Order: sequence, then C-alpha cells, then structure tokens
Amino acid sequence: MALNFDGNSTIRCRYCGQLNHTRAGSSGEARCGRCRLPLSDRPHKKFPDLDKHAYVHPADSRALAALRAIPGIDSALKKFLAVTGESAIRVIFMASAVHVTPRQCPDLYAKLQVACTTLGVDMPELFVQQNPIVNAFTGGVERPVIVLHSSLIERLTDEEVLAVIAHEVGHVHAEHVLYLTAARLLEALANVALANVAIAKAATAILSGTMRAALLAWARRAELSCDRAALLVTQDPDIIGRTMMKLCGGTFASKVDYQEFLQQARDFQKSYDESVLDRFWADVVSSNLTHPFPIWRVSEILRWVESGEYERVLNGAHTSVAA
Repeated sequence: MALNFDGNSTIRCRYCGQLNHTRAGSSGEARCGRCRLPLSDRPHKKFPDLDKHAYVHPADSRALAALRAIPGIDSALKKFLAVTGESAIRVIFMASAVHVTPRQCPDLYAKLQVACTTLGVDMPELFVQQNPIVNAFTGGVERPVIVLHSSLIERLTDEEVLAVIAHEVGHVHAEHVLYLTAARLLEALANVALANVAIAKAATAILSGTMRAALLAWARRAELSCDRAALLVTQDPDIIGRTMMKLCGGTFASKVDYQEFLQQARDFQKSYDESVLDRFWADVVSSNLTHPFPIWRVSEILRWVESGEYERVLNGAHTSVAA
C-alpha cells in the first residue's frame, strides 16, 4: 500500500490486480472497484501449473474410475451429446440469459478472471439466468459455459459469489465437463415434462441403465472436488462454509450462528462415520439429489483443511496422485 501526499492511499487488489485509490478516514471495508472483493495487503496465491490430482476428492476419483471402466462409455457419451447438440446449450443461454462480458456485469467478469487465473484455466463464457432455483452449473464440451441463477447470486456476498464461480471453474480444470454435461442433460430429461420427448428416448437407446446410474453417482461426488477448487481460489474456508450455510438456510441464514452451523457439520460427519444406519439413510436420500447435502459438503471441507492437505496444496505441493 502506498500513501499519497493528500493522505489517501493506493492499493493493488490481491485478486484481480486492479490499482485502487482509497480515501483517508473513509468508513467501511475498502473494496476493489473492479472485482468488488475486499482490499488487503495479504497475498493471493495463483496456481498456473496446478495438477488436478492435488485436490480431487478420493470419492470423485473412485466413482470416475468405476464410470470409465464401463465398456464403451466415452463413445456412448459423445454420441449422446452429438444427438442433443452442444450448440443448443449456447443458443438457449444466449437467448434467455444475460451474457457476462467486460462491459456487462463487469464485476462478475472480473471474478471469473480471478478464478481462471488462479487455477490456470482458459476463460469459459458466463451467463446469469433468471431462475428461482438456487443453483449454478457448467455445461458444454469443447467450449464450456457457466450459468449462475439469479436467485443464487442475489443472496450471496461478493466473496461467496467468487466461491460459486470458482467451484464451476473447478469443473473445467478437473476435466469434468464431458461427463458433467451428460449428467445434467440426463437429470433434465428425467423431468416429467420431458419424459416422452425424442431426446429422452435417444438417451435411453444410447446409454445403458448402468451407464446412466454410474454417471449420476459420479456427478454428485465431483461436486466435492470443486468445493476444494473453490477453496483454493478464495483461500478462506469460512467463505465456503458461509456459502453452504446460505444454501441450507436461504434468507434465514442471517439469523444462523455460523459456529453452531460448523458444529452441526462435524456432528453429521461423526454420525455418518460411526453409525451404519445413519450412513445408509444419508446415502439412500442423497442418491436422488444432483449435489451432496450442503452440510456434508461443509464437513468434507473441514476435514480437508484439518487434515493439513489444503495447506499442503496451497503452499505448492501440486503433484500428488489421485487416490
């Protein structure tokens, strides 16, 4: 930070690199004029050569190995996506959502740049779609697209929005996109309104029941890896924890005690590890979900941090091998 003759100061944003001028005696937390993230003298680490196996969750690795062991899975998925059409994804969102650019929602664009430069990923396209469902997702194959639902970003802070964007960029970095796009299309085709359309019938014809089940089981576990990618970008476990708290509590989250919420996550993990019945019900119920329970995701992040593995990756050990 540099002090000017008039008592004001200049500080370069540790996230996006923008040079900011701050006024002496101003109240409130200083934020970058470009990415809207908090200004600080603390460094922000970048990982241009990050090995995905340094952070990929073991459950993700095991599920993906099981999926890839199914004969013909890759060719079947590529055929399925050729039938559904990757171009349809881009057409749909160009026609129904706001395309984020350096001039349109520039703070979101800057956050996307922060996530991509931190993880060493080429910039995908980013859209914001009006949708009451609190969600975000990544699709496409050759040209990935990230979509944020308006109801999600409206209830999050700037740091939490960065965590969501970084989570989605993690899917790109971890090379999830081919399988993830197919999984999300299968989830959409499972809706009653789409059950009889030709594409749904094509999915049944191209992908066996074993392929579909293995793909959806993997997709849930892939989310755990991308929570870790989000932590490597935000570099603050509490940002991930508070984001999950809002996914659990919605607008009521402002009345929730954060430390008690973390204890709830630890209690859940303890019950899951020690009780066969609790583990059975957790696995049965989550098998019908697109994402793991938010509490489960918090407990997994806490476990990663407390194991020392997060600190090891943060400090430069990027070459571990997947479990």
